[in-house]
Amino acid sequence: MSFDRAELDEMIVRWEKANADVEKAGDWRPLAEFYTEDATYGWNYGPTEEFMAVGRDEIRDLAIGQEMDGLEGWTYPYQKWVVDERTGDMIGFWKQISDATRADGSHYMVNGIGGSWFRYGGNFMWEWQRDFFDFGNVTALFMEMITDGALSDGMNMRIQRATKGRLPGWYKIGTAPVEIW
Repeated sequence: MSFDRAELDEMIVRWEKANADVEKAGDWRPLAEFYTEDATYGWNYGPTEEFMAVGRDEIRDLAIGQEMDGLEGWTYPYQKWVVDERTGDMIGFWKQISDATRADGSHYMVNGIGGSWFRYGGNFMWEWQRDFFDFGNVTALFMEMITDGALSDGMNMRIQRATKGRLPGWYKIGTAPVEIW
């Protein structure tokens, strides 16, 4: 199966606009409408953990609900896209930038490369999404923000929630209901 390049380019335009809108609103849940009913969305969380949401409801409630709650004020601007119209595979590279600033005025930002690998499912919807990011740099940035007292109340609540045990959608490596790769 192949896809029309203009349709894939339009998907990028719609996706980036929707992302900008939800970042301003501080609630990513409306993005769930961009996924097919049976879509999957996952990522790796370091050497022992991974995340997987199966179906649009879990994507809304877990991947872009539970996992993004506390990140209000953060932006994820896309930098570049790689598109394969033969397969519908699309990779978007993004940055993670906090609205919190250091004493020198620079924004806290995750170093390294972050991105999402999507499979287009037609009708301006994703069939699946797999995120990748530099877990070491994310950890280092959060530690810096903790040390600097720069975490928002939402981020502090997010960390507290994550330390109380396994959250829905989190799995030991290799035990998720759908493989990451």
